[in-house]
Amino acid sequence: MDSGKNSSDFDLVCFSHLRWDFVYQRPQHLLSRFARERRVFFIEEPIFVDEKTNLNITRREDNLFVVVPHISHSDREISNVEEIQREFIDQLFRQQNIKYFVAWFYTPMALTFTAHLQPQAVVYDCMDELSGFKFAPPDLIANEAKLFQKADLVFTGGQSLYEAKKSQHKNVHAFPSSIDAEHFRQARSIKAEPEDQKQIPHPKLGYCGVIDERMDVVLLAEMADLRPTWQFVMIGPVIKISDEDLPRRENIHYLGGKNYQDLPAYLANWDVALMPFALNESTKFISPTKTPEYLAAGKPVVSTPIRDVVRPYGEMNLVHIARTAEEFIAACENAMQENAVERLKKADEFLAQTSWDKTWTQMANLINEKIVKSAKVSVI
Repeated sequence: MDSGKNSSDFDLVCFSHLRWDFVYQRPQHLLSRFARERRVFFIEEPIFVDEKTNLNITRREDNLFVVVPHISHSDREISNVEEIQREFIDQLFRQQNIKYFVAWFYTPMALTFTAHLQPQAVVYDCMDELSGFKFAPPDLIANEAKLFQKADLVFTGGQSLYEAKKSQHKNVHAFPSSIDAEHFRQARSIKAEPEDQKQIPHPKLGYCGVIDERMDVVLLAEMADLRPTWQFVMIGPVIKISDEDLPRRENIHYLGGKNYQDLPAYLANWDVALMPFALNESTKFISPTKTPEYLAAGKPVVSTPIRDVVRPYGEMNLVHIARTAEEFIAACENAMQENAVERLKKADEFLAQTSWDKTWTQMANLINEKIVKSAKVSVI
């Protein structure tokens, strides 16, 4: 215990399976806000390289540091990777003088090299049911059970995930996908269109996000075939599925990943925003961040019946819900005939209730309360 500290004086050390520069989503929204008032170290999974083993640390914004272990292929063969990571963590803590900190986990797999740490509090931000994802590590479930035992606070990325996890820990809080409304609201007034989308004719039906096993590629192909004059714009990186699995049609356009700052310009010229998610283990508990983002952009939205989209968005008639290609086409036709003024008013009333700032503030308050309550710090 350090009597010279108060509950707000801590570094935040995050262990993530996601890369900071991949797609700007929940971790980036939350941790960049924490970094406005404290140091944040975002520790990624190792990258295996030809050069010598080293710890790469880059400063991004405010007090946010992205930490990436680079492990040589030769060291990977002769050494225990987890031991190398543990040594890197100790090195980081020495170099950056990290002593009073909160450990924030996105991946339970990080427990294998962090058990020796002594944080003031442990947070598990369970944003997805990772065990349902393609290529999930076989011991992920066992490690998550250990993390539940170790965690002081558990946050979930949606309501359905909260309902699945609440019996596993005494201090679980639901924090569904939130919104930086002002950023996406720019789409309502942007006229200029990005070069790679400008030549695509209307009607444009768009999707932005990661394209992986959660995407119903069969549904996408069927829709494109049913409406060959409609143009389907797919924005986002393709991971964990091969290019051969993607449907290829003249009216399906894969534009690749885009910078978060540029997304409003793409959404601005869509006629309908799509969420053609598959209904499988990987989507059972997802709470898509793009739902409120599409609404803030002023777009009509059509989605498959993902639980956290149906409730509340579908039930409040903010999003059209469809299951088959025929239903999707009919829903899109209805969406394009909507009264835009009424849609925007209804969306704005709903979105006024939430923001990433509010979510971050609530999380920060819970962490501070936990530190004080656990008597791990003296409050001055």
